[in-house]
Amino acid sequence: MTQPAGVPWPTREWPEGDVSAVADPARLVAASNQLFDEPSSSTHGTSLALVVVHRGRIVHERYGVQPDTPFGPGGPVDADTTLISWSMAKSITHALVGFLVDEGKLDPSAPAAVAEWTGDDRRRITLENMLHMRDGLDFVEEYVAGDDAPMPHVIDMLFGVGADDVASFAKSRPLKHEPGSVWNYSSGTTNIVSNIIAQTIADTHDITSFVQHRLFAPIGMTSASARLDAAGTFIGSSYVYATARDFAKFGYLYLRNGEWDGARLLSSDWVANSKRQHATDPETGHGYGSHWWIWKSMSGVSAALGYEGQRTIIDPQRDTVVVHLGKWVHDTQPLLDRLLTDVLEATA
Repeated sequence: MTQPAGVPWPTREWPEGDVSAVADPARLVAASNQLFDEPSSSTHGTSLALVVVHRGRIVHERYGVQPDTPFGPGGPVDADTTLISWSMAKSITHALVGFLVDEGKLDPSAPAAVAEWTGDDRRRITLENMLHMRDGLDFVEEYVAGDDAPMPHVIDMLFGVGADDVASFAKSRPLKHEPGSVWNYSSGTTNIVSNIIAQTIADTHDITSFVQHRLFAPIGMTSASARLDAAGTFIGSSYVYATARDFAKFGYLYLRNGEWDGARLLSSDWVANSKRQHATDPETGHGYGSHWWIWKSMSGVSAALGYEGQRTIIDPQRDTVVVHLGKWVHDTQPLLDRLLTDVLEATA
């Protein structure tokens, strides 16, 4: 998908258009209104930001009010408000791996470079297994802990005993399945990948400067920051903060097949790699590729998805990027995804 003639790249700022440019403006606006309506039932969450980019221009944008959370006080959200990515960061981690694969510094088909695994069967886990979430490690990705149930691994890693060194926590998990055989979505896996990235670039960059130099600066994600744990590992599973407009720039890089304003940042093969579906979440209907989801298993429509309704949806056929940030809990997300599908399909 090429840049439309006469439309500037959004490195400095997004060109703006009008919602009338999409195929069904009324459907898009109706879905947007419903997203931001005052929650009236247990099926509705809180939307904080919605940005719709069509043919290179923002054609619709809306913001809400952030509630108070354990991570900080609430307040009105606007185009300059940075919000958490949650697991959309996994797709950013995919881009970081891609830079190194394109340079021949990482080989997805080779065993992952994890020294702690050299003495057991985990040494057979490849980087590709990990990107596909098929490493076979025993890791529970649940965000609600039952009264009598063990603490889910993801909570223990991000907020418990593993929080100071997320990669070491994840690397310590035993093998449960043959590598490559079973799909199991795991934030621990991504943090191991993040640690591998840091080891690979250690002679020339720290991880913060690498992310900034290779990704954020070239595409103008000036608000973005990647958060590290106490051990210095980028928490690539969960912690990038940016504005909705800057998350849209990241989506736009993948919409444009890794090209940005005449420069090739990622190979088109690596971008295509992200959306080759090999698993389906039976609960949501979203497919899984390589650290990217496939929106509702729709061919070619990839998505970075995160906890509480963080979404960056990329549709080359419609030349569209949709970013949604908010606070939609698990039970409310079927409605969220239906409304975002309405937004997407309205741009056709």
